[in-house]
Amino acid sequence: MSEEKKKAEEMTQIEEMGGVLVKSKKMNIYCLSIVGQIEGHSNLPPDTKTTKYEHVIPKLVEVEQDDGIDGLLIMLNTVGGDVEAGLAISEMIASMKKPTVSIVLGGGHSIGVPLAVSAKHSFIVPSATMTIHPIRTSGVIIGVHQTFEYLSRVQERICDFVQRNSKISSDDFLRIMLETENIANDVGTVLFGEEAVSCGLIDSVGGLGDALETLHNMKG
Repeated sequence: MSEEKKKAEEMTQIEEMGGVLVKSKKMNIYCLSIVGQIEGHSNLPPDTKTTKYEHVIPKLVEVEQDDGIDGLLIMLNTVGGDVEAGLAISEMIASMKKPTVSIVLGGGHSIGVPLAVSAKHSFIVPSATMTIHPIRTSGVIIGVHQTFEYLSRVQERICDFVQRNSKISSDDFLRIMLETENIANDVGTVLFGEEAVSCGLIDSVGGLGDALETLHNMKG
């Protein structure tokens, strides 16, 4: 394959997937960006920055199966989005055998929290924030009781996933999720870099260099 064609394919990957394969003598790493809003079963407006789950899911399969890829780096700057799509991506990352490292750069809000903790090791930069809040819904609700029960069960799934894939206890996660004094117009908590680590949600405070070094060490 010509050098021009390789560069064209890389640009297509960056534009459509927000990802690129970075090759070096130490390790071949696929860098996956999860940015903007996680798009689920419905298309968001064209002027909204999105991460589409139908793009990410097959790419994760490719990363896991491709012998030329040694590890996965997930770079997060997301406001959250579709819960089922976010959980599906999180479960896939958590089940991967290859080395995986995540880094929260700007924000890892809402369903971005499970995505951040799904990797084998998670980082957050000091200035980044993470918002933990209860499940919300919008639109017409036909059965209030049934909808409440469904949302409650989905929230339990999220709490269970976060507890299984981080060092935070389920009680502490629920406490900060249901806090009423931290956000002016909502229930929940905003955690900054050091706070996310001190409560056990994220493994380490660090940047890109730390994340890459951890991936290299995982390969051995």
